[in-house]
Amino acid sequence: MTKNYDITFVGHMCFDEIKPFQGKSHVAPGSAVLCGAMVAARVGKKVAAVVKMSKKDENILQPMKDVGVDTYLVPSEVTTFATVTHESANVDERKLAVVKSAGLISINDFPPTLKTTCAHLAGISDTEFDMALMKGLKARGFSVSLDMQSFVRHRTPNGGEIQFRDVPDKKEMAAMMDKLKLDIVEAKILTGTDDLEKAATIVESWGCPEVVITHAHGVLARVNGQTYYEKFSNSNVSGRTGRGDTTFAAYLSWRLDHDVLTSLKFAAALVSIKMETPGPFQGTLADVARRLTEKHSSENLFLQPQR
Repeated sequence: MTKNYDITFVGHMCFDEIKPFQGKSHVAPGSAVLCGAMVAARVGKKVAAVVKMSKKDENILQPMKDVGVDTYLVPSEVTTFATVTHESANVDERKLAVVKSAGLISINDFPPTLKTTCAHLAGISDTEFDMALMKGLKARGFSVSLDMQSFVRHRTPNGGEIQFRDVPDKKEMAAMMDKLKLDIVEAKILTGTDDLEKAATIVESWGCPEVVITHAHGVLARVNGQTYYEKFSNSNVSGRTGRGDTTFAAYLSWRLDHDVLTSLKFAAALVSIKMETPGPFQGTLADVARRLTEKHSSENLFLQPQR
């Protein structure tokens, strides 16, 4: 029996050990899939998650199920375990490691009866996806988006330390995608510049029509030759982990029914709420509407990013 969805998130579920700067470490279920699917479901979309993990840890899927996400488990011997170490007060300076990885997801792992408007590849390292999967999803007629951290983050064999490197197939990947998500670190590695608009324009020239880049202060979108930017409004960064995943999921969800400008403002407001509390977004549409009214009025939106 065929099941139809608005958005399907694809990737690993994992356990994240967060080691704050001058704070106490804690372990909790995480992943780009979890952050993204929770957002899309909470804003009213029909959502699926295709996740590779150990079946013995299936209980960590429950938060997604509780908000209406249909989960499809691809079995692996292990569930991915990642560490995020903040070595300074700058929350964007993080040391990452994927201690254990559930391994690559094949196009054959994707349920043949699952139909979706959008398929978003939400990985945390280069151990999750390959070109065959991307080509296979495109061949099924889906609108496909990719988080470039899935390829910029290279897992080293000894200890799983993440090293950030350029991606040889980046232009081919970009040309296949309907939307591409990056943060400022990934953008600089791939394009050679940390100027958000210049980086987005370069990626656009590779053939991707819609590029979204986040950094500490806000989010930029480059669509059809036009640049849009919205600042974040969070009062603290206790929930910084998952910032980019949440931003893009909110943008992708709202973009199904709204224009770029409206979707960007919505995403910035929603992720600003999320960053004030650790874990996935737990708010409501009413919370986002309130934040939009209070902090994201028209004078806060810039057509060009503020340096």
